[in-house]
Amino acid sequence: MNGPVVYLNGEFLPLDQARVSVLDRGFLFGDGVYEVIPVYGGRPLRLEEHLRRLDDSLRGIRMTSPLMRSEWSEIIGRLIDGVDDQSVYVQVTRGVGPARDHSIPVGVRPTVFAMASPITPVPVTGVRAITLEDIRWRWCNIKAITLLPNVLLRQQAVDRGCAEAVLVREGHVTEGTASNVFAVVGGTIVTPPKGPELLPGITRDLVLELVRAEGLPARERAISLEEFSGAEEIWITSSTREVLPVVELDGRPVGRGSPGPVWERVSALYQDFKRRLKRGITA
Repeated sequence: MNGPVVYLNGEFLPLDQARVSVLDRGFLFGDGVYEVIPVYGGRPLRLEEHLRRLDDSLRGIRMTSPLMRSEWSEIIGRLIDGVDDQSVYVQVTRGVGPARDHSIPVGVRPTVFAMASPITPVPVTGVRAITLEDIRWRWCNIKAITLLPNVLLRQQAVDRGCAEAVLVREGHVTEGTASNVFAVVGGTIVTPPKGPELLPGITRDLVLELVRAEGLPARERAISLEEFSGAEEIWITSSTREVLPVVELDGRPVGRGSPGPVWERVSALYQDFKRRLKRGITA
């Protein structure tokens, strides 16, 4: 096959040949969920945790996984291209209904799609971010494909020359438009607790695991906007951005205006984890 190969409903085929019906509920209603799995050295990072989160998201929209874990693993393994850093995108929609109707149809076959893409290297010099009111729905723990609020919020950040918008609900930071957030406050690493207001990030959990194993002080707790704005360091984390330092927030420098010493230590821990993953020492 020429060009990228994707998986769609039981077939591996060139990307330019992949087609779905205009009656697919993902197209009509955004009725579906997705997952992004980073791959290093040909080895998926925390595959079991990503597939578990996919199952949780599916249950959240009253679906069950159309495939067994072993089938997902086989598909992802076939899509991985070489040993360069990449990510596998997985999407499951409710499928093609008999008509455009908001109610959930019975007996519809889900649409399953997956593809692999290169991961763009993250800027180690840090990025700029802004804070915006969190206008999204109340079930942000579901990794749904209905991302229009995230798109509009992210574009506000891009329009102001920033890489991310950090979202605020009722005076407290929740997460970014496509990332979890961390701050260093009084020497302690803090991140908002899991709940319906934010996505339970796999990278977020890995960072907490690494820093705690290293003996660094870390807490999961609510963070007020005032506290966040005055933090010594701010980071955003995601499957493709890894651990990215924010050096400017709302036009003001974060800390010394450059990646901080705690981030440097945590980033080194994360990169070491990746190296061990590539050697097959961890998963």
